[in-house]
Amino acid sequence: MEPLPADQIRVLGVLVEKERTVPDSYPLTLNSLRTGCNQSSNRDPVTDYDERDLQAALDLLREAKLTRIVYSPSNRAPKYRHVLDEVWDLDPSELAVLAVLLLRGPNTVPELRTRTERYEPKVESVEAALESLAEKGFVVNIGRASGQREDRWMHLVGGPVDADDIRAAAPSKMSTPTSADRLAALEARVARLEEALGMESDAPADRDSEGALDADDGGPSPVGGG
Repeated sequence: MEPLPADQIRVLGVLVEKERTVPDSYPLTLNSLRTGCNQSSNRDPVTDYDERDLQAALDLLREAKLTRIVYSPSNRAPKYRHVLDEVWDLDPSELAVLAVLLLRGPNTVPELRTRTERYEPKVESVEAALESLAEKGFVVNIGRASGQREDRWMHLVGGPVDADDIRAAAPSKMSTPTSADRLAALEARVARLEEALGMESDAPADRDSEGALDADDGGPSPVGGG
């Protein structure tokens, strides 16, 4: 696996997160992707990418065969999806845990449990997912941060990390579960309960029609795209 820069890591993390938490709005348009990348909650660091930055990142990810373009008759704007499960051979639990690390940096096991609560399908075992990801070379245990009782885990998608430097750094104020995390987890539980009871969701839908075409399987590329 070739190391990826920060902008491409953020794009991949957002694509996985939105696929698993708001599937009716996935794949994402460039505008939706920008909103997801730059949102102030559940992101560390908070960024301010413009569409040109993200289009360049998407073009390179597509060249690396990590993303694809999807065209839909119901929407003139091209949409984007990841194929990490196929290319990196990751199961849903591994992908969910990795996505949180891509979006938020070092996390402890309890933090990862909280932050993957809203992912569907659910993560059966964070510990098992981390162990498998470590065996595949995607994550590493970097030990405890100052003042913490739990070891933290970091992704290696950007290349090798210096565990000593990361441990010495003060944990980000976003590195502990917040009320936003707990609210997101509660909302996910409510959504699952409503689904089990057969209740209709009032979430806005942006689902592609059955005629959606994956550009890398035969569709045209957008103007200026790869």
